[in-house]
Amino acid sequence: MERPHHILVIRLSAMGDVAMMVPVLKAFTEKYPDVKLTLLTRRFFAPMFKDLRNVQIFEAEVKGRHKGIFGLKKLSSELLDLKIDAVADLHNVLRSNILKLFFKLKGIPVRQLDKGRKEKKALTRSNNKIFEQLKATHERYTEVFDKLGYPIEINSVQVLQKQEVTENLSAITGEKDKNWIGIAPFAQHASKAYPEDLMKEVLLKLQKGQNLRIFLFGGGKEETAKLAAWEKEFPNAVSVAGKLSFEEELSLISNLDLMLAMDSGNGHLAANFGVPVITIWGLTHPYTGFAPFRQPETNSLLPDLQKYPAIPTSIYGKDIPQGYEEVMRSIPPQKVVEKINEILN
Repeated sequence: MERPHHILVIRLSAMGDVAMMVPVLKAFTEKYPDVKLTLLTRRFFAPMFKDLRNVQIFEAEVKGRHKGIFGLKKLSSELLDLKIDAVADLHNVLRSNILKLFFKLKGIPVRQLDKGRKEKKALTRSNNKIFEQLKATHERYTEVFDKLGYPIEINSVQVLQKQEVTENLSAITGEKDKNWIGIAPFAQHASKAYPEDLMKEVLLKLQKGQNLRIFLFGGGKEETAKLAAWEKEFPNAVSVAGKLSFEEELSLISNLDLMLAMDSGNGHLAANFGVPVITIWGLTHPYTGFAPFRQPETNSLLPDLQKYPAIPTSIYGKDIPQGYEEVMRSIPPQKVVEKINEILN
């Protein structure tokens, strides 16, 4: 296969998986500046890639004009009009597989992400579990480009630069005269969220004698309401939920001194800027390959694995097995606070 000059990259969701592409695409564009990348994704995610040269965003309107088989046929035609000559499918789901058929009919080579389903199943099953570190998702992404004839190395890639604090953002954050900590206490599934009463203990302990300003991240009506209440309860905490655009949130994240997150997208966003990230894990585990970019293993706070040996019980933490409802409670708030202090000091 002749090396392509314009590659379509497909990754439609979710935020964490999209964020993990950033160091990979950055390494690619730095090594191959003459190759154009068109990223098919949600428009909402575009600010993550604004500092990457030769990367243009093409919006997938999967709930609008690109919905269903005929919508995807239309989408494939629009993408072919851009003169793409290869496809890197970093998603490998039903939609991208349908698109693959349309591209192959036109003679466009498609290389797809190997999700490692077999080894992930072995890691998450309860009987005969093979408990070992799996390939990082970042590495799985690089393999797709390798198959297209473009090997890349992400270990030496530079992280993204800090973003400017805009006037609107500054009105919320104030001057940076203290350490700025981000806390993203929520996750897509309940099994991955630190219990609220324990998180409030963490916040309470961080009030005492600390030169800190804490920014609380979340989204949606329910989370925004909870964080607004926490903001009133804890003097050095500021909720940014519903107050900032996604681009402004990224600017704030880039200026943090530390991010505390669950196994969720916010940890990946912070890691892309080289911010130290502490992750709290529930029924999932860093061995699944979803740890934030270039963060030391010691920054992952895990439940008591002797008490809960079936962890990880799944890749995404959707289901909670019987007897595993309280796994997060085996991570004491004091341990979280000590790790925060260790990194800040």
